[in-house]
Amino acid sequence: MRLAALVLTALLAFPALAASAPVIMSLKNHVFSPASVTVPAGEKITIDLTNHDMATEEFDSHDLKVEKLVTPGGHATFTIGPLTPGTYSFMGEFHPATAQGHVIAAGH
Repeated sequence: MRLAALVLTALLAFPALAASAPVIMSLKNHVFSPASVTVPAGEKITIDLTNHDMATEEFDSHDLKVEKLVTPGGHATFTIGPLTPGTYSFMGEFHPATAQGHVIAAGH
């Protein structure tokens, strides 16, 4: 009982230790879904991306400092952040006219 109270106290004192759930994204017909995601500012975020297209795509973002290839029918997992509050653009390097989106980091 005492140990459980101590662990609970530690978790409440250090909320940054709690990991956010991964952001699940997909790519189909050269369009990201969802095209816009909101994440908590100040935390590292895992993106879990599945490519349902028959062409390779690259998740590319100068704002997020990420370039990640995803093969046809493939899957990629990568981490972004921690981010300051704001909006960060991303696109599909090989289909930039349709594969676009943004991450919104919401402040505390």
